[in-house]
Amino acid sequence: MKPPPLGYSRPESVSDALAILAAKGHGTKVLAGGQSLVPLLSMRLATPAHLVDINRLHELGYVRVENGQVHVGALARHAQVLADKAVAQAQPLLAKALGFVAHAAIRNRGTTVGSLVHADPAAEMPAVLALLGGAVRLASSDGQREVPADEFFVGPLESAVLPSELATEALFPVLPSTAGTGFAEVSRRRGDYAVCGVAAMVVLGDNGRVSSARASFLSVGPSPQVVELTDAVVGQPPQAVDLTAAAKLAGQLLDPEADIHATADYRRHLAGVLTKRALREALGEANDRFNAVGQVVNEAS
Repeated sequence: MKPPPLGYSRPESVSDALAILAAKGHGTKVLAGGQSLVPLLSMRLATPAHLVDINRLHELGYVRVENGQVHVGALARHAQVLADKAVAQAQPLLAKALGFVAHAAIRNRGTTVGSLVHADPAAEMPAVLALLGGAVRLASSDGQREVPADEFFVGPLESAVLPSELATEALFPVLPSTAGTGFAEVSRRRGDYAVCGVAAMVVLGDNGRVSSARASFLSVGPSPQVVELTDAVVGQPPQAVDLTAAAKLAGQLLDPEADIHATADYRRHLAGVLTKRALREALGEANDRFNAVGQVVNEAS
């Protein structure tokens, strides 16, 4: 099929893009990577009246770490974020999750911010932003605002971006020095959307034992589902955490949805299995980072 007839603009600056969005209003879509939008247009599942192509806004193609956050601009491609060593060191979960995003060709073109705005509940980046408590910065001709992750994802394929707004960057907090992350998912084929996926984060206290743990689930509901697992693992040493108890708690807190790919019961089972895998990885990383901090302190003293 072919896309529906629509208007097209290709602004040369952010201010021009915002002016167009303000003038066109409802029925306008922003094109960045296009890896989700273009197929929807071709199948006429999306029929906007006007398309604003922001691919000439090169000032939004940045990835940087500053002020305790990873800043990802609206034109930063998945592959660019994945390859950035400073980002991988500051927030390892980004690289872990991005490795599961589709295929190399998609990652070379698709944008991380675009994935967040698309708000697909089966996508990896919304689950990561939700788990980390990140935010998305939105700009319009009236100014800017920053929307936290727990308010950004409104529903399936629906985010908090208004028709007159442009998502200019995503903000991911830097991982604390005694924390660790893990990511696991199951899909029918490598690169397909996940049948179920889990991102996990564990923080160790000063005594080297677990002080908090949480997980974010994709493909289990209309938006990323974040659950607190601290009660199941708090106070335990990372080498002896009761992963079964954590997985059981996750299953109790989740209410998976059934679709043509999996039943609700199967998704609940996968959530438990993947929670163990992701937590195990997070605990190992947290323990390594905790020991590294202790070594630095000992050497300094």
